[in-house]
Amino acid sequence: MTGMNMHMQMGETTTAVPFDASLDAAPARRRWLRPLLIVLAILVVAAAAWALFGRGKKDAPAPAAAVLPSVTVVVPGQRAVADQVTATGSIAARHDSVVGVNGEGGLVTAVLVDAGQTVKKGQLLARIDSSVQAQQVASMAAAVHSAKADAALAQSNLDRAAKLVDKGFISKADIDLKTATRDGMNAKVNVAEAQFGEMKARMARLDVRAPSAGLVLMRNVETGQIVGAGSNSLFRIAEDGILEMRALVAEQDMARLKVGQPASVRPVGSTTDYHGRIWLLDPVIDAGSRQGVARIALAYAPGLRVGAFANATIAAGAATRPVLPQSAVMVDDTGSFVYVVGADGVIVRRNVKVGDVSIDGMSINAGLTGAEKVVQSAGAFLQPGEKVRPVVSSDTGAN
Repeated sequence: MTGMNMHMQMGETTTAVPFDASLDAAPARRRWLRPLLIVLAILVVAAAAWALFGRGKKDAPAPAAAVLPSVTVVVPGQRAVADQVTATGSIAARHDSVVGVNGEGGLVTAVLVDAGQTVKKGQLLARIDSSVQAQQVASMAAAVHSAKADAALAQSNLDRAAKLVDKGFISKADIDLKTATRDGMNAKVNVAEAQFGEMKARMARLDVRAPSAGLVLMRNVETGQIVGAGSNSLFRIAEDGILEMRALVAEQDMARLKVGQPASVRPVGSTTDYHGRIWLLDPVIDAGSRQGVARIALAYAPGLRVGAFANATIAAGAATRPVLPQSAVMVDDTGSFVYVVGADGVIVRRNVKVGDVSIDGMSINAGLTGAEKVVQSAGAFLQPGEKVRPVVSSDTGAN
């Protein structure tokens, strides 16, 4: 029994050792099995998602870089050009003579000239009725003759009396009286002649005459019209037939002008240029418009009409200016402008002032320095703010 019990204790001890080892290993397996199962589950879900959503779908290509349009530009620099000043103004007479009624006026009986005719100094322009004045002149002439006759008679009486003084027939007092009578008659002759001369002058003043030689610009009188000292001017005459353009010049350009500089004038609507020279620069600048007046003398021509609006180009020497091809300059309601490509390739509008136009191009008086990259052509297809790739034209010589 004792041996059996010992055997049973030994058996129990032998079988218990492996049972306890298995119980100790189970928790260890559970510890690493759970993370493995979680990882496997994640991989399964990812594979399923790829199978459902990613299969057959290709990767999108990377976006291509935007291609900028190429634009030909010119770098004009500066070159020597004729310095010109442009201005606008109106045609007028250099010296405008206003002819009115010189005398007391009356009924116009004849008008002898018309606008556009050339007249001489003192030439009769219009005649006013002088029938009443003619009778007055005749009366004054008769009064002069009568006064002269009385003066002659008084002189004869004085001469005869002087011969009788020595003989004692005439007293000294009678001689003094006859001398006074003779002197009075001579005075009456002078008065009558003065009145006669005055009346003739009044009569002559009824004739309307040209105060100077020149061109008749305007006729404001007709036959049968009653005119007087208060009437409006009857004629306007451009003295010596010389006209002028009164060109309005910007204040900054007045300093570049001198008397004697040649100028070309073209009336609005005309295709003819009329050549003249500056004869006067007004000394005053208008405070409101900041403009001065350059007066350009012009010989009369049928195409020049007083009061007409005209454009003038005045040669003011030589200067250095940027010169652009005509295709680079555009015009809209606000004036002339060009498109300049900035350092960042962006189109910028630049307003310019155009000077002389020749076969070489258009000189730019203001708005450019000559170092800019100016769009040579196709400006109408561009917009300010648009980005381009400038290509410098080989014609400019710029790099």
